[in-house]
Amino acid sequence: MAGWLSITVQTLARHEERLSSAFEDVGALAITLLDARDQPIYEPAPGKTPLWNRLTMQALFAADADARSLLFALNALQPGLDLARATIEHIADRDWQRAWMDDFQPMRFGRQLWIVPSDHELPEPARADDAVVLRLDPGLAFGSGSHATTALCLAWLEGTALADRRVLDFGCGSGVLAVAAARLGASQVIAVDNDPQALTATADNAAANGVADAINIAAAEDWQPASDCDVVVANILANTLIELAPHLCAALKPEGVLALSGVLPGQQEEVIARYRSLGIELAAHEHDGWLLLARRDDPAAAGLAHSLVENTKSTGQAMTDASGHDSAADAESLGNSNAETDTDLDAGHQAAAEGSAQPAAAAMKQAH
Repeated sequence: MAGWLSITVQTLARHEERLSSAFEDVGALAITLLDARDQPIYEPAPGKTPLWNRLTMQALFAADADARSLLFALNALQPGLDLARATIEHIADRDWQRAWMDDFQPMRFGRQLWIVPSDHELPEPARADDAVVLRLDPGLAFGSGSHATTALCLAWLEGTALADRRVLDFGCGSGVLAVAAARLGASQVIAVDNDPQALTATADNAAANGVADAINIAAAEDWQPASDCDVVVANILANTLIELAPHLCAALKPEGVLALSGVLPGQQEEVIARYRSLGIELAAHEHDGWLLLARRDDPAAAGLAHSLVENTKSTGQAMTDASGHDSAADAESLGNSNAETDTDLDAGHQAAAEGSAQPAAAAMKQAH
């Protein structure tokens, strides 16, 4: 019989270790932990792997395993655990990679930027002469365009004048933002990450899209800011963006533009305050429960949420949040405070450069 036998139970986090051990002792081939009660976990501390309070645990066994015998053995190994409500089912074998790829559809960002799976035909609008198409498949490194933070950054890049400009993508993941910047006309892109797998994925995606020569890929520990970037984009997490502020600001030319994403509503004020202290005034723009922070006077950020919602309607992209909330209503900027003067900006850049001597790799570690 092809496939697997699945035993699924609900349990408390404090029982996870011994129940997992029991499943392994009776021959489980794989164990999956899921949230049983919609309890989100954001930004765990470095080295920490927190669990939800109540878990759904699924164990997979060989298809011909005897479920009754397994439950009897589990009860013997861990008496006192409630296995009476265990769900038992047989799961048919299938091409899981193909099934995953089938869910990854072409996506549009802004007016002309498209991400299309490598084996998918180009939609008719993506065949237009001015369309910019990235061929990209989901992989192990973060960033396929489907997450709201990546979508915000891609739409922002599409609306930013990139021709003949130098771009920094810090925390490059799959390289989707770096590749998009190069395809949109950037003369040079620096892609930085602390994960070797991300650097490999970026190199592969750059080569697949014909922009390998335009992208310099660097490990975080080997990169130092030099105030030579016209554009900086970082799609990481709020705490890491705060720690990286001196480095990212020091990488940016005084007149440069930047976009920071990976920020949740409620986190923006602390991030905004940190960058304000370095002379850069930011405003927040929301889409699908996530924020992008950009310079307050940045025209590319002004219509992000509306643009993404319109693209969702036109291409069928599923980019509303779990409650069905229409993020077009959240297009209004969430940031506050007045813009700094040019003098303040220049002073802030000097302060940022002076405070960025330490490598950025240490701050980067908690972002992945």
